[in-house]
Order: sequence, then C-alpha cells, then structure tokens
Amino acid sequence: MIFEKPSTRTRISFEVAMLELGGHSLYLSSRDLQLGRGETIGDTARVLSRYVDAIMARVYSHSTLEELAKNASVPVINGLSDWEHPCQILADFLTIKEEFGDLQGVSLAFVGDGANNVANSLMLAAAMYDMDFRVASPEGYQPSEEIVKLAKEINPNFKLTITTDPFEATKGVKVIYTDVWTSMGQEEEAQRRREVFPPYQVNSKLLENASEDVIVLHCLPAHRGEEITDEVIDGPRSRVWDQAENRLHAQKALLVFLLEGK
Repeated sequence: MIFEKPSTRTRISFEVAMLELGGHSLYLSSRDLQLGRGETIGDTARVLSRYVDAIMARVYSHSTLEELAKNASVPVINGLSDWEHPCQILADFLTIKEEFGDLQGVSLAFVGDGANNVANSLMLAAAMYDMDFRVASPEGYQPSEEIVKLAKEINPNFKLTITTDPFEATKGVKVIYTDVWTSMGQEEEAQRRREVFPPYQVNSKLLENASEDVIVLHCLPAHRGEEITDEVIDGPRSRVWDQAENRLHAQKALLVFLLEGK
C-alpha cells in the first residue's frame, strides 16, 4: 500500500481486509520508498511486482497510477487520485443497494465541488448503473467536459443534470451526497471556497426538498458545520457510518476479485 496522501478509511479498510482474507499488507509512505530520491515510478512498479500480489496506491496525480499500472505485472488499485476515487464509490453503491434493493433508476444528487475526484467517480458509476445523477455546484466548480463525455460514452442515455441550484438537484431525490469543500492539495484555495460554497451546505432544509426516504452520504472526513450540519450527519437519514463500514466489505470483495486464482 503506497500512500502519498494520508488516510484513515482507505488505509484501515485495506489493511484489515487483507488480514481478514488471510493475507498481509505493507504500509509505505513516500518517505519509505526510493521514489522521493529519484527512482522512477516504472522501476518501482517492476520491483514491487516481484514481491507482492497487488499494489494499492493513494496518490496526488492520476498519472502516477497510470505509470504504476503500465509497468506493474500485478493488479494496481486506485486508492485515490486527483481524478478518481473508485474504491470509495464501491462502498457508496453497496450502501445504496442495501437501502433501496437496486441501483438502476435511483436518483442521486451530489452537492458541492462537482469537479472533485469523488464526484467524477460517482458520475461514471451512476452511468454504468443507469441512475438519475444530478450535480449541484457553483460556477467554476462543475464537472469537467471530459468526465461528462466519458459518462456519456458508458451510457448514451445517461440521465444527467448539472445545475448551480442545490434545490433543483435534490428535488424528490433518493440519495444526497456531499464531500468537503476543500480537498487535500487545495489548501491555498480554502478561504475562497468557504466564501463560495455555503449555499451548498447539506442541512435539514435541503433534506425537506428530497424524497421522504432520502438517505445522506458523505465519504468522510467531514468538516461539520461547513458542507454538512451535525443535525444531518447524526440524524435518522444519515447512512454515513454504514457507508464507512462498507469500505471494508467492498475492499475485501475487490481483493478477492483481483486475486482469485493466484
């Protein structure tokens, strides 16, 4: 497990998952590898492939993952990059399926920074499952044309709504999802984002606009009082803690899928 970015859920869920499956894991920060002293990503991937059965990397740049995957002879798992966070979405969709019994046709609204990695992965996964996906973000923080194009290639009939109005996005919706306004690596933008994003807070008023059986998700860590209120994250419609637990179950399933037959 290579961590350029620190983590609570990603590290613990993968470490416990591998342990419960009967394997072992190694935690490697950037300080533990020769990457920080000039060894190429490709050479690192080639060497690690001789020692381990899989590589999970949580990195800043998505190109790092691509270079690892290109040169590794074992599976490379995206534990998070600046472009996507697919392991999180596996847990999210497991949580939605547990709640509603199916994924197809379920309406899901992401409220916040629509250009971040979680929103990107949510959109692609929603397209795969033919969901009604909505994004409410301020101007300048909406999904990129590239990610929208990819989603439409996955599902040409994908029902997608992109708006600046959080009440339009959440009207009658089954799932409301939010994330921090400022992700790791964006700290210099934090003050500006605090000025722009308050209308996109997930609070009780926004929940009243949604379906009666709406559930609320957050990938954590949460900045309580910013993107979500205590009343909501600790309230009866929150499935945030089930969602966090499901990181473990989803990670175990992913590892079994990738390592079966080894």
